[in-house]
Amino acid sequence: MKKIFPHKLIKKNFNLNQFLKLKAFLSSKGIIVKKKTTFKFGFEKFKTFYLTGFSSLLIILVAFTIPLFSEFAEINPKIVKDFKINDSNKKFKKVLEGGNLENKTKLDEGLDLSNILEDVFKFEELPKDSVRLSASTIEQLFRDTNYSLSEVRKSKKVKPIRLSLLPNEIKQIENSKQRKNLFIQIILPLILEENNLILLDRKRLFSILNKNKNSKKEINWLNIKFKQYGVLNKDIPTLKVRMDIVPVSLAIAQAAKETGWGTSRFALEGNALFGQWTWSGDGIKPAGAESDTKHKVMKFNVLKASVRAYQRNLNTHSSYKNFRQLRAQLRDESEKLDSLLLADQLDSYAETGEEYTKILKQIIKQNALKDFDDVKLMPLSVKYKNLI
Repeated sequence: MKKIFPHKLIKKNFNLNQFLKLKAFLSSKGIIVKKKTTFKFGFEKFKTFYLTGFSSLLIILVAFTIPLFSEFAEINPKIVKDFKINDSNKKFKKVLEGGNLENKTKLDEGLDLSNILEDVFKFEELPKDSVRLSASTIEQLFRDTNYSLSEVRKSKKVKPIRLSLLPNEIKQIENSKQRKNLFIQIILPLILEENNLILLDRKRLFSILNKNKNSKKEINWLNIKFKQYGVLNKDIPTLKVRMDIVPVSLAIAQAAKETGWGTSRFALEGNALFGQWTWSGDGIKPAGAESDTKHKVMKFNVLKASVRAYQRNLNTHSSYKNFRQLRAQLRDESEKLDSLLLADQLDSYAETGEEYTKILKQIIKQNALKDFDDVKLMPLSVKYKNLI
């Protein structure tokens, strides 16, 4: 039966009686007239309002659900094991700012030994034509250049006099104060120069990290530093912890302890200021060592190589991880690198352990070596001026 909807028949001058007659007539012919139900809520008129409200509701719902999902993920890690967020930049920022990471066990872990002394070995490639000056000649040189420790303590500046070898006569100087002063004067510029190189590298590292995009040259430089510091997986926070200086007073104290203020056979024959051991390559066998002893004391062409090898050792070897962690903590807290505090972390440097650290601190105090922690090396070139 066909259906007709009355709204299609209604005209402007609607007559109800006529409509009823028409409806009756159509019904007699089998046609049912039925009113169509319509519902209008003014959707078109308020379409923008409805869409805005719906979108806002959806955003609120999503914002409310995500935290719940995160909490659920902590309770049910298996459910979201494939859901990962790359937060390495946030973690690195926390390290730079001194924030605590949830897991620091992987920081400063592992060591690639293949390249950490490559730049040290380059000194060995130089021709061995260094002239060993006598103690009297060196002392006269220092007087002529007005280089004395008393002046350094006052001016906080050190003349850039770099000697390659210790004088053989140093062990013959009976006056202990004179011998100690000469030893410090010789090694002080070498320690400062190596510290300056590290500070320049550290400054460049932070400059690179502050950029959104790095050049090929900068990336290559980073790769070289990863190798020098034995950093695994190109881990930036580990590089930042390892690439730092050794306080001058601590370095002097260790050199004094290991060489007897420059009088040991290792220092005079092998330029070994810090008694580092080696199980392969060139070295000096300790006197009185048993025949089956395999280790030797590393020897170097010049004193500078010994200083660099020493700093690289403290900055990379796992035995000195606590030393580096404390140093990083002092940095994060904007504190000075206190050699007396850091010395306590070097009990693994010698077989005597804690006794060794006590001797280091005694040497630092008795000889007022902390006076040299804030001295600056007068620049040989323009690039060092910003470090003074």
